[in-house]
Amino acid sequence: MCGRYVSTRSPQELVRHFGVAAWRPDETLEPSWNVAPTDPVWAVLERAPRQAPEAAPARRELRVLRWGLVPSWAKDTKVGARMINARVETVHDKPAFRRAFARHRCLLPADGFYEWRSAPAEGTGRTRKQPCFIHPADGGVLALAGLYAYWRDPAVPHDDDLAAWLTTCTVITTDATDAAGRVHPRMPLALGPDHYDAWLDPGHQDPGALRALLSPPAAGRLDVRPVSPAVNDVHNNGPRLLEETAP
Repeated sequence: MCGRYVSTRSPQELVRHFGVAAWRPDETLEPSWNVAPTDPVWAVLERAPRQAPEAAPARRELRVLRWGLVPSWAKDTKVGARMINARVETVHDKPAFRRAFARHRCLLPADGFYEWRSAPAEGTGRTRKQPCFIHPADGGVLALAGLYAYWRDPAVPHDDDLAAWLTTCTVITTDATDAAGRVHPRMPLALGPDHYDAWLDPGHQDPGALRALLSPPAAGRLDVRPVSPAVNDVHNNGPRLLEETAP
């Protein structure tokens, strides 16, 4: 699974990297070295502009979404904390993700992600969970494959429609390979720049062709290092969390 990740790029850098056409400068996020479920996160997606004619083309946007997908039919937002990940093997037909996979796909920019592996606890004969940071070997942006969904709060009056809507997202995961496979059996899927256009295009709705875009990062592209258990606490943040520690 992917339960924590790092996202420290500025919105200006993400706009350039992903070729974003629309971003609101008043919508911003602080860098985070410990992104956790239900946190606000950057997402790149494509959709037709609001108030535009029906035939208006989709444009690429940089948006702030909440991590943990809440399907449109959910009774409340609590389900989102359990839907931070979607398995690639079932994402195209599972009721919670099927509609989003067909029409609402996104990219979630990351510097890397955390996973935990079992390690001996010195002098105790027991094991403990050792956090590891897994990241692109070249230090580049990791574009995690994601889905997003709109949910309307039924408790908000219809005359306040803007405040009623919540947009949430999830990370698609697969069997782990490369460095990630030595740490945890699952890992997030990432897309290369040559697949951004096809993945984000809301008019592209062929499940087989879409799933063909999803593949784990190629061997040799990921590095892994053990880091401090401080990352276990979602309240801890800062670049010190990425410092290598003795395993």
